[in-house]
Amino acid sequence: MTNIRDVLASNLKKFRQARGWSQAFLAEKAETSTNYIGMLENTVKFPSSEMIQKLAFALGIDPTDLFLKEADPLSTMKNYQKAALEDIYELLSRLISEKIQELEEKS
Repeated sequence: MTNIRDVLASNLKKFRQARGWSQAFLAEKAETSTNYIGMLENTVKFPSSEMIQKLAFALGIDPTDLFLKEADPLSTMKNYQKAALEDIYELLSRLISEKIQELEEKS
């Protein structure tokens, strides 16, 4: 049987290290202490749902990614980056189309 604390601790550390972040840097981004991040990664503490949200937001992942048994941080990050780029492209395309239409209406 899988221990949820172990999975969370392992994944938190994997995602943090995949970004090249120290515990202190993640703590700052998640508005908590370095000591607390260390306790989470060593299964001493288990975060509240609010803290899980803060950690996931800081890491740029979905909160459920912290609980995947076979988490692959690099693959997950690539998927989120690809989705973000697609959203940015769609937004820019729409803004450009609107601006072109606005300019055509003025002329």
